[in-house]
Amino acid sequence: MIFTEEIFIQMRATLIFFALAFALTAWAGDFSFESGQQKTHLIELFTSQGCSNCPPAEAWLSKLKAEPRLWKDFVPIAFHVDYWDRLGWRDPFASKEWTARQYQYSENWKSESVYTPGFVLDGREWMGRSIPSAATEKPGVLKLSIKDQKLVVEFLAADGGAKDVDLHVATLGFDLAIKVTAGENSGRNLNQDFVVLSLTNQKMPGGKAETVLKPDSRAGAIAAWITAPNRLEAIQSVGGWLK
Repeated sequence: MIFTEEIFIQMRATLIFFALAFALTAWAGDFSFESGQQKTHLIELFTSQGCSNCPPAEAWLSKLKAEPRLWKDFVPIAFHVDYWDRLGWRDPFASKEWTARQYQYSENWKSESVYTPGFVLDGREWMGRSIPSAATEKPGVLKLSIKDQKLVVEFLAADGGAKDVDLHVATLGFDLAIKVTAGENSGRNLNQDFVVLSLTNQKMPGGKAETVLKPDSRAGAIAAWITAPNRLEAIQSVGGWLK
């Protein structure tokens, strides 16, 4: 069979069509998630595939997938930082944005350095490696719904007042397996969960916001949280499975 330029163009167009069709069905169906009045903890892990001390922390985070309290009492997420890439292995999930986030936390805590693995609980440095107790604060209900890639979020404050807050929405990847071939973890097979694949931040005037989510076939869950304007500490969080 002779492949002409016209055939190549047709084949390329067909491949693009199927790729787009797959992306659009990656989150087939509608989703709706809602926190309770009680605060849902936000657990953040700052980690890197280039850090030899990180796999045990990531293994602990992975165990949370089977916790009955997941999404109800706590929402876990893992930010991969890029400052260990210099050791020879470039973490494919790392981002300068995630590194900047950790440095901002460090600055808020009047700390002189950042490190991995580093846990943060509701905006505070956290040395624990156990599931936090249920929160006692009752800030209000955070609702999130997805329909046709359109995301609608609403915060119903406990005092009934409309709040101007900032909204943060992260898509999370699971069972992301990779063989590291350089750096401190060279030769290790890593399997990672709750990995932040994307993060959008926007203003949420009056406790309401809408946005469009880009489909990502790797995304197995979504996490959203609100903060006071220009702050890092989560007021309320919500999350759930997309698959």
